[in-house]
Amino acid sequence: MPTTAPITAIIAPVPEAQSLVGDLRVRFDDTTALGVPPHVTILAPFMAPEAVTHEVLASLREAISSVKAFRFTLTGARRWPEAAWLAPEPATSFVELICNVVSRFPAFPPYEGRHDKIIPHLTVAHGSHEAADLAEAELQTLLREKGPIQAFCGHLSLLENSSGKWKKILDLPLAT
Repeated sequence: MPTTAPITAIIAPVPEAQSLVGDLRVRFDDTTALGVPPHVTILAPFMAPEAVTHEVLASLREAISSVKAFRFTLTGARRWPEAAWLAPEPATSFVELICNVVSRFPAFPPYEGRHDKIIPHLTVAHGSHEAADLAEAELQTLLREKGPIQAFCGHLSLLENSSGKWKKILDLPLAT
């Protein structure tokens, strides 16, 4: 989520992943040093921090209100040319959250409109093919040794980076 202008982002934090992927993220994902926890991105970039009004927050809450808190598993390492990541299974609730938020805020398409398909993921390495190769190999070894990550999504977090570091503005609970 690197950027120059202050923005916000909506994420599903995955603290259960920290023990397995934390060291890899420190080495291979620059957003970790900027305060971004392990997560599945719902929408980034989102709007400028000063544009997040009470009305925007109410609309966000309404957009996610139909999605119940859910369990998921992070399994095998996956790749894009310059990224290594984990896929949540099932991914359907993440896709629903993304689609619901985007339907309320169409000016902010997923992945800035660069990709046609929504693929929920937890990034472990990003930036170069070589880093992604190393991270993928280490991640596969860790998953073989420790097994998949069992996780729970009970809320989304709204982050902002106006200070140069990412910090949480607030949590948005999912339905129970």
